[in-house]
Amino acid sequence: MGSESDRPTIQRCCEVLDGYGVTYEVVVRSAHRDPEGCRQWATEAEGRGIKVLVAAAGGAAHLPGVVAAWSVLPVIGVPMSAGALGGLDALLSMAQMPAGIPVATVAIGDAGARNAGHLAMGILALGDPGAREKLVKRREANRKPT
Repeated sequence: MGSESDRPTIQRCCEVLDGYGVTYEVVVRSAHRDPEGCRQWATEAEGRGIKVLVAAAGGAAHLPGVVAAWSVLPVIGVPMSAGALGGLDALLSMAQMPAGIPVATVAIGDAGARNAGHLAMGILALGDPGAREKLVKRREANRKPT
């Protein structure tokens, strides 16, 4: 996440991942205030066994794009609801990445953070039958009768 103030929202993602039994790490890395730390974290993530990166930021929201520029791992961007535009600026900056540096962008705020957790699990499920089974069970449990 881009700043400590993002923690309450990113906690929604953590709750989803906890529900799936996925291990993760949460760090504060600012693309603007600590660009070297951001680069180092992104380039070393795969070596630490990380398979998907979730990056949350508000305002100019450069963190997901910077992380995507430094890592070939899938990056999910979570726009934070902040400032005069309520997160719309963050959403647009994540959605408008240049070709070749993709950021999968979810909704603004808490709902987006939850969906980032589910999307991360979906990515993990592609290569892990156990993760896929957990995802299928969760989807079945969430179905509503018509």
